[in-house]
Amino acid sequence: MEIYDGHCHVASTDFIPEQFIRDVAANMHRRLTAEGVAPPIERLVARVRSQHQDHDADQLVREMDAAGVRRSVLLCPDFSERMDCPLSPAETARRHHEIRLRHPDRFWVFMGVDPRQGAEGLDRFEKGVHTYGFEGLKLYPPCGYSPSDPRLYPYYEICASRRLPVFLHTGPTAGSLDFEFAHPMRVDRAARDFPAVSFILGHGGVTHTETALAMAAYRPNIYLDIGGFAGAPLAGGWPEHLNRLFRSGVNDKIVFGTDWPLNRMSGGLRRLLAEFTDGSQVFADVRSRERRLVLGGNLLRILAEG
Repeated sequence: MEIYDGHCHVASTDFIPEQFIRDVAANMHRRLTAEGVAPPIERLVARVRSQHQDHDADQLVREMDAAGVRRSVLLCPDFSERMDCPLSPAETARRHHEIRLRHPDRFWVFMGVDPRQGAEGLDRFEKGVHTYGFEGLKLYPPCGYSPSDPRLYPYYEICASRRLPVFLHTGPTAGSLDFEFAHPMRVDRAARDFPAVSFILGHGGVTHTETALAMAAYRPNIYLDIGGFAGAPLAGGWPEHLNRLFRSGVNDKIVFGTDWPLNRMSGGLRRLLAEFTDGSQVFADVRSRERRLVLGGNLLRILAEG
């Protein structure tokens, strides 16, 4: 089966703020401290930072090739209203366009926006769609806004007219950001107001799962993704959790995603995908046609609507 990854990032300190890296390292440090095996915090920061030096996505493409991933979605969240970012949102968009030109037919790009940037942000998104040909919108509500914020509606109108999907982060994230805006129910009003737009709940298959499943089952334009499954604290481990998810009756609404580079420290895409696709537990009692939907069919269908 061909695999399409609906949730990746360019693992680069050009795009990931230093504060985000420090938040990730601090969370690791607290856990390791509780276990009595924590190295100095700065060593962990350096380790996380070292995993974000793939500035042109060359290593990502090599890992995709080794793992059998045909094509991936690059999500480029806009953190600029909450964190100091190395590049401006406009420069980030341009660089992602250059990365896609560098690796033809390997990536789709969903462009990050923040509704507080007014007409300038909207113009930048229109340029991303019309000039660069980006295929979707990326939202990061923990930066301090609701995905149903009326200031996002002009963006959704563009998405509706161009049949572009919206991918939004749900669930916990970096410790210095706002979790209250990341509950999946926050997008419900926007999903009702824009029935022609497909909304993908990032991490919906691993956090707030019961709510995300209900929304995907009963809102025709809501999907959920499983990005981050390998690093999530899931009862029984992620293979058991995903098997329960895949037997929930909504496999036509689930998008496969890894949240790369999240898994770089644990062996990379090849090892992860081998365990995902070759192991018997993840897809036990799941029909082959539903496996194909999860591993790429649903994502291709969402993108084909554009």
